[in-house]
Amino acid sequence: MTVKQGREAARQWMVEEAGCIFGFCGAYTAGSTNWLPDEAGLPAGSDLDIMVVLDGRPAGGRCKFLYRDTLLEVSYLQKDQFQSPDQILSDYHIAPSFRTAKIMLDPQGHLRPLLSSVSRDYAKPRWVRQRCTHAEAKILENLRSIDEHASGHDHVIACLFAAGITTHVLLVAGLRNPTIRARYVAVRELLADYGHFGFHEELLELLGSARISQERVRHHLANVAEIFDVAKEAIRTPFPFASDISDCARPNVIDASLELIRRGYHREMMFWIGVTHYRCRQVLWRDAPGIWTGRFQDSYEELVGDLGLSTFTEVRRRGAGIEGILPRVCDMAERMIAANHEIQD
Repeated sequence: MTVKQGREAARQWMVEEAGCIFGFCGAYTAGSTNWLPDEAGLPAGSDLDIMVVLDGRPAGGRCKFLYRDTLLEVSYLQKDQFQSPDQILSDYHIAPSFRTAKIMLDPQGHLRPLLSSVSRDYAKPRWVRQRCTHAEAKILENLRSIDEHASGHDHVIACLFAAGITTHVLLVAGLRNPTIRARYVAVRELLADYGHFGFHEELLELLGSARISQERVRHHLANVAEIFDVAKEAIRTPFPFASDISDCARPNVIDASLELIRRGYHREMMFWIGVTHYRCRQVLWRDAPGIWTGRFQDSYEELVGDLGLSTFTEVRRRGAGIEGILPRVCDMAERMIAANHEIQD
């Protein structure tokens, strides 16, 4: 299936569903497929993201499902997030995908003028720097949330995301897609393109995976696949990432990760393996605690240990290292902005 065919399936689903969605005021495609040409093959295990803009009702939430052989992931955003081009241009989550969006439905004529303005001004230095600052603020927000008394190893996931968002600062500066699962693969390519490949090793050190072997990463992914298959059947309590722990999501979460490991990106995949194991842990902790402690607690502790985050002292030390390297990350971002001929007033 081509990207164009996947987008057409998404558009058809949106046409069928729009009238049933209270507060619906528009929808557009987002995510990594926006960066691919129409005739490119839809990568195996990839989903096609749809952003639905709502007015007059709370947003939030996502769902992932198959429609006409296309894996769709639908997220819901508030219209308040789309009030002006400046608001979008400064948001590193929304701006990259919106800039390359395909507007599927815009009954109020609100999204298309915004898209035109965002596309025109996206690469201006002012907005590139504001998006980098937004990503940097997210790093600090995660670091500030690290709490010794937090339940469920929340301090571990906060540390992982703080480390992981350093890649987004750089990807935003390089006008690249700040992707989720393969962020460390994307930043590796970016740094190589700009002649700073050595800095990638430092980012992997912050993640805790710089010296891990491919065999060990395969071991951790096999453990994640096992807990994933149990967790997707156990979910009962509402969970923000429930759609990512499901049969239709498995090719994207597990199979695509294995393919990247086979290609030599094993160290880079430890971020996503850690995040997925944690999410499955949260499901079982709530809905099947006996299964968690009986079968999977040890493999989680093993994974956290390999990342060097077994104790709160280690987490705090890693957090200090992440905060300490931020000035250099921001300096690297500035070098990219200065070297990129697309970024100009």
